[in-house]
Amino acid sequence: MARMRRGLVHAMAWSLATGAAVTLSWWGVHTVLAGTAYDPPRALPIPAGSTGAPPAGAGDPLASSTRRPSTPPSSPSAEPRASDRPTTPPAPTPSRAPTASKPTTKRSPDGGDVKSYAVDGGRVVFDLGPSSAELVSATPASGWQMQVWKQPTWIRVTFTKDDRELSVFCVWHDTAPRVEIEDR
Repeated sequence: MARMRRGLVHAMAWSLATGAAVTLSWWGVHTVLAGTAYDPPRALPIPAGSTGAPPAGAGDPLASSTRRPSTPPSSPSAEPRASDRPTTPPAPTPSRAPTASKPTTKRSPDGGDVKSYAVDGGRVVFDLGPSSAELVSATPASGWQMQVWKQPTWIRVTFTKDDRELSVFCVWHDTAPRVEIEDR
């Protein structure tokens, strides 16, 4: 009888320790992933009187939240830990000339400017307000990987492919939002 009681006590202790370990692991993963997720793109209203068709001679659309690469990108081997994230974006020191097209601008309903930045790694769209910014969408180009970091005073979208890393920063800590592109 004592042996059975000892066995039950050991089984209960093992169950409690396992439950605590699973809870702690879930909390840690949840904390790390909560800082890397971003809000889904939001739809902008179409101005009254618009037919919905783009004007003749219109270029690429500002953003596409439905277009995906033809080949699915492989997932990165490890997600960045909270301690690995930069606290402030590094000063741009491009080794190659950034290959960004001129941003296109639309006025958002809340008074900000919705600007799209097309770079070799993909397209990033920000809603730039007078004192802050929001990420509207970020879409990697075919074959590129993408990671997003959001902090209270900056957003960083990084596209990677092979040994190339292309980052689009939106910073607004002491000024109006500004976008910087770094190509390494």
